[in-house]
Amino acid sequence: MDRRKFLSTLGLGVAAAGVAGCSQTDCGPEGEQSSSKKWRWKLVTTWPKNYPGLGTSPERFANLVRTMSNGRMDIRVFGANELVPPFEVFDAVSRGSAEMGHGAAYYWKGKHVAAPFFTTVPFGFTAQEMNGWLHHGGGQELWDELYAGFNLKPFAAGNTGTQMPGWYNKEINSVRDLAGLKIRMPGLGGEVIKRAGAVPVQLPGGELFTALESGVIDAAEWVGPYNDLTFGFHRIAKYYYYPGWHEPGPTLELIINKTMWDELPEDIQAIIRAAAAWANQDMLDEYTARNNAALIELQERHKTQLRRLPDDVLARLKQESDTVLAELVAGNEFASRVYDSFLAFDKGVRNYTQVAELSYMNARAALTGE
Repeated sequence: MDRRKFLSTLGLGVAAAGVAGCSQTDCGPEGEQSSSKKWRWKLVTTWPKNYPGLGTSPERFANLVRTMSNGRMDIRVFGANELVPPFEVFDAVSRGSAEMGHGAAYYWKGKHVAAPFFTTVPFGFTAQEMNGWLHHGGGQELWDELYAGFNLKPFAAGNTGTQMPGWYNKEINSVRDLAGLKIRMPGLGGEVIKRAGAVPVQLPGGELFTALESGVIDAAEWVGPYNDLTFGFHRIAKYYYYPGWHEPGPTLELIINKTMWDELPEDIQAIIRAAAAWANQDMLDEYTARNNAALIELQERHKTQLRRLPDDVLARLKQESDTVLAELVAGNEFASRVYDSFLAFDKGVRNYTQVAELSYMNARAALTGE
């Protein structure tokens, strides 16, 4: 081989090796390998720092990302008011003052009327059904489209399962008993109870005990037995109501500044995506495991009076829910698309739920007497 041919061949080999090296490690424009690059991100939440379930789940997510990335992605979690107020998480991540946030889409109804669909709507999906719609029914694509307009990338990152309608010092025996009651209830549930005569109040979780104790509110909806026991509502309210018509399967969200997300290499994106999916299921598992023991403690140790909402109250709430949803999407093309997708999936999944889960649970109850 002559010298010129040898150098030409050698040059091609070196170039090929360089391309192969970059394809495996995602070299940057200066030839820097992303495998050596590190990110230090902030994650702000709407929850009190390390609050059981809601607050500890983002911490577990951050730890998992750190481990899976071998320390390349290091996320520091901030609780509500540590860096930003709880209801400013959306804006903080949108403008990039924090790279990530953890909260609930229904807090951002003021940003777009379709936002609540990506947490929960009254008489809507259970947690299992919500996951099905988001991940295999077109919901995630719509969520991505909506949040892209705010420079955000959303992921499902938690679910508490069916919640409880709250704590009351007044027994609810009919729709008339709701008249004038100041009830903390976020999202569309608040709109519905307003139509039924109550007065919805928006407050973050950390302010609920004091507000209920002082009489600023007459009733408080938070999450369910696991978290409600932690806040100590049983010390200041007598009646605890079910079923959770207002939040049958609320998805909690991880939001990421989209510009920063798009700049991440594919392997880090994959790690975050996988960790969010794990966190989404892990939180539901935690609440499923903890709620029953907490409910037993509330009833047996603290003498909480568990009450079922009367059928006529539930019927009125369902009627108002249908009206609220129809009015919500009226005149908004994107919201109408979301609602159409939601209803189409609901029709199909409810058909199977009736055949599978509901019929099984009814049979189990009849045969075991429980």
